[in-house]
Amino acid sequence: MALGAGTVFCGLLLAGCGVLGAGGEPSLPPTAIVTPSDSPASTSTPTASEPPALVPDGTADDNLPLFAEVTAAVWASDDRASGRAYVDGLVAAGFDKAAMQVTQDTTTVGNPAESIQFSVRWDDECLVGQVGPATGDPVTVVVPVLAEGTCLVGDTRPIDW
Repeated sequence: MALGAGTVFCGLLLAGCGVLGAGGEPSLPPTAIVTPSDSPASTSTPTASEPPALVPDGTADDNLPLFAEVTAAVWASDDRASGRAYVDGLVAAGFDKAAMQVTQDTTTVGNPAESIQFSVRWDDECLVGQVGPATGDPVTVVVPVLAEGTCLVGDTRPIDW
């Protein structure tokens, strides 16, 4: 066993010698070194992509980019801690208010909520967003509808505005 380990060690040591030149400096074949001048020049010009849009006949996945964009825009605003702002932003983007749910902005003792969730039911799936200090960056996902036919678990606030 000791002979086998020693043989492996010597083999690794000798294999390492192949990439070291005189004085122990790295010595790689010239074809292995790539410099910026060796890369092909880009001849294409970047094109602006279309902004996300509501896809009424599409799937929840088709509409996730718009849902995420609205979420990010509200998160970047002064209204980032207001569940109503997310609902209003989604309605302005064309989502159906009657298909939405949103959690409370404040705790039962009046403190700001650590996170706010909001959703839009889309057929048998849900677009769900979560924001807040406990969340970090906004999160947006598509998940299946719950067995109860809703998107969010627990008590949600009425969307009565």
